[in-house]
Amino acid sequence: MLYNLLAPFSNDFSFLNVFNYVTFRSAGALVFALLLSIVLGPTFIEWLKRLKWGQYILEDVEAHKNKAGTPTMGGLLILFSTTISLLLWADLANPYVWLSLLALLGFGAVGFWDDFTKLKGKHNKGITARKKFLALVCVAILLMVLLLQLPAYSTILSVPIFKGVTPDLGWFYIPFAVIVMVGSANAVNLTDGLDGLAIAPVAVASLVLGIFMYLTGTEAFSRHLYLPHLPGVGEVTIFCAAVVGSCIGFLWFNAYPAQVFMGDVGSLALGGILGFMAVLCKQELLLVVIGGLFVAETLSVVLQVGYFRFTKGKRILRMAPLHHHFELKGIPESKIIIRFWIISGLLGMLALSMLKLR
Repeated sequence: MLYNLLAPFSNDFSFLNVFNYVTFRSAGALVFALLLSIVLGPTFIEWLKRLKWGQYILEDVEAHKNKAGTPTMGGLLILFSTTISLLLWADLANPYVWLSLLALLGFGAVGFWDDFTKLKGKHNKGITARKKFLALVCVAILLMVLLLQLPAYSTILSVPIFKGVTPDLGWFYIPFAVIVMVGSANAVNLTDGLDGLAIAPVAVASLVLGIFMYLTGTEAFSRHLYLPHLPGVGEVTIFCAAVVGSCIGFLWFNAYPAQVFMGDVGSLALGGILGFMAVLCKQELLLVVIGGLFVAETLSVVLQVGYFRFTKGKRILRMAPLHHHFELKGIPESKIIIRFWIISGLLGMLALSMLKLR
């Protein structure tokens, strides 16, 4: 909104020219979302307490019993801060901005449905896995149908490292992109099991994807680095920055020991938009590296369940997802969280370093 209001006057007032720069507005979006989250956080947490929207804790991990009743659905604060910051700093005439916002709110709505059902249900169970999966798929399909209506967007697939390999998947690109988004949403949801464990890696992944978004939207950089060029998509860098700011602001309250949990409304929304941003900047395959921590957590569940069924009762890990396995081995929760954060940061740097391997 600030861009649309002030940028037209940049020729008359030179100091307003800064609003023409995506980098400046991205920094503004990050700081604004961060401060908005921190300022509104205490009031928001008290509001959740008054509503008695407390987290139900499974009894499998003894150390988690003292977390029962901690306010959940804090992801609503992330969604609010990101949305307000985006509307304030982004070019509202850009269709990619609105699609990004739709992705955030769409996946968030599925998470809200699940969270609200848990809170109001008799057995603290949300919607069925089938309903949740179908709802996520519907959101992802809607996003792809709308995205493919934009003339500049194509169905090519960018392969990391190999600069000349860009196969066109045609209509097969839609189910592929849907798998990326739904898989990413569920991966972050599975990772969100310890205080602050998922939110910091999401911030790292959003920052890395924001850099790719900026490079993809800038013709000179995309040509030099052999990235697919998509005019206008650089504006979504502001969205990525707003997500980073909101995540850091939420971490202020979600860090160990957590005062609030983000719930599915936060984890599904954040996971879904990581997948959508990867699709948007054509880094779907590289998302496996950027979000390698989420991939490892998901694989730990898949392998655990598969091995349990195949061997009729035996387990690979003490408990899945992976972070619970380390907990049951006696490693303190705070140490697990910090180590996972370090791994996330290293994976982000690895993904960025692959830009020069093309």
